[in-house]
Amino acid sequence: MTQPFIRTPEDAIAIRASNLQKTYAGTVPKTALHDVSLDIPVGCIFGLLGPNGAGKSTFINILAGTVVKTGGMVSVWGTDIDGNPRQARANIGIVPQELNIDAYFTPRETLEMQAGLFGVPASERRSDALLELVGLSEQAHTYARRLSGGMRRRLLVAKAMVHSPPVLVLDEPTAGVDVALRQQLWDNVRALNAAGVTIILTTHYLEEAEALCDQIAILDRGQLITNKSKADLMATASRKEIHLGVRGTIPDPLPDELVQLGAHLTGGSGTGGNTNGLVIRFDPNKMNAAQIIAIVNATGITVDDVTTAEPDLEDVFLEMTSG
Repeated sequence: MTQPFIRTPEDAIAIRASNLQKTYAGTVPKTALHDVSLDIPVGCIFGLLGPNGAGKSTFINILAGTVVKTGGMVSVWGTDIDGNPRQARANIGIVPQELNIDAYFTPRETLEMQAGLFGVPASERRSDALLELVGLSEQAHTYARRLSGGMRRRLLVAKAMVHSPPVLVLDEPTAGVDVALRQQLWDNVRALNAAGVTIILTTHYLEEAEALCDQIAILDRGQLITNKSKADLMATASRKEIHLGVRGTIPDPLPDELVQLGAHLTGGSGTGGNTNGLVIRFDPNKMNAAQIIAIVNATGITVDDVTTAEPDLEDVFLEMTSG
């Protein structure tokens, strides 16, 4: 199933923000966004990450038209939100964290009513197709109160798509959802993207962003820390881990050479019957595994086994947001 979108922007940018600012008034004004500039390409799954208070919700609410920016420019699917706010809002669908569904409507009734609110003519409504897309065809006529939590979240996705927006924002879509349901929702997100929807995903689950996103931006204290493809972002990680299984006994305390490397003891699988091993985190731009092994051997500790661990998105995130 493909989406009947309006024409793709000539620059192939789904969302463009330039020097975006937002300051909330008050006794002590609070700046939530500081000159944020980023482009979100058409057709990608874009991860917007950051700790609590980073400015993610403010950014999304500006896109949705529920928060008025203080300065800067934002366009949604080629439409400036100031020049044509109605069309800009029509170009985007928002899936909130809250399960805001009427318990006494069926999924199909929910979609029909939402389509009516958006002014979609009855002949152009796609309720059944959307229910099929999110895997709710069999529950089309079941009261929403009888749906599971995962089904309700999928219904929210369909609800946000009734006016065929080319951009969909998923705000913490798997918050409070168990592992099995999370996997189902991931599959649903991939299906929507395959159907042509550009997706913006905010999440606190870093493994979720790592599994789904093509490009990732990190906000921290209202400032844009980075905006790169996932591959480029992972390549910037400056820390790796090396796990060393050793033969014999490890001195306690550790030799000064190992303390300077930041080594610490861990359970291991040394062949000499020793259950201790060493873990050392290092910067591959300054040192390699062979040099570390040579330093360890020089202290009289015999290395039996070596494994290295590549950094994951959590390591990158913590490093860029100062933990």
